[in-house]
Amino acid sequence: MRKRSYEELCQQRLTPQELRHAPRHPLIIVLDNVRSLYNVGSIFRTADAVRAQELILCGFTPTPPREEIAKTALGATETVPWRFIRSAAEAVGELRARGVRVFAVELATESRPYDSLQPEEFPAAFVFGNELVGIQPEVLALCDAALEIPMYGAKHSLNVAVAAGIVLFEAVKVWRRAHHLVAHNGDSHRRPR
Repeated sequence: MRKRSYEELCQQRLTPQELRHAPRHPLIIVLDNVRSLYNVGSIFRTADAVRAQELILCGFTPTPPREEIAKTALGATETVPWRFIRSAAEAVGELRARGVRVFAVELATESRPYDSLQPEEFPAAFVFGNELVGIQPEVLALCDAALEIPMYGAKHSLNVAVAAGIVLFEAVKVWRRAHHLVAHNGDSHRRPR
């Protein structure tokens, strides 16, 4: 075993031009008042990694261009479709009106395990909340369901960017398996070079 070279990695990845025409996974990410610019940048990078359909920034969530977002996004602000909507409640309402199933990623009384997603629940949106207070109660009430990541230690939550990575990669896994797409780094939509 050896570490792959940068050149080898580049041969396996879509170029930004190819990405513009590649089909995206039916995942939408909604950030409800996420405070940290670094968390926003990290979530941009994860959104690129899972080839999310869209990232919606809401409330006081900071938006590009910002140096702190760029530092952790590493160019993903240019490869991920994103937009700003004034409130997460408005974003959730719009998504549900389009037939998108909306999941709050939150510790809620009726939350279910994050790995319980089913193929028929796509297209899906995932709402991630503020680092201190989570998702606003009025936004949570509008969601179709809540997903929870189990915690086995003394702490009851994860960093929002870490939680996003866990949930989004699980969602991609469920969707790709249901559509018989390759599960490793390769992609059935990738053109040979």
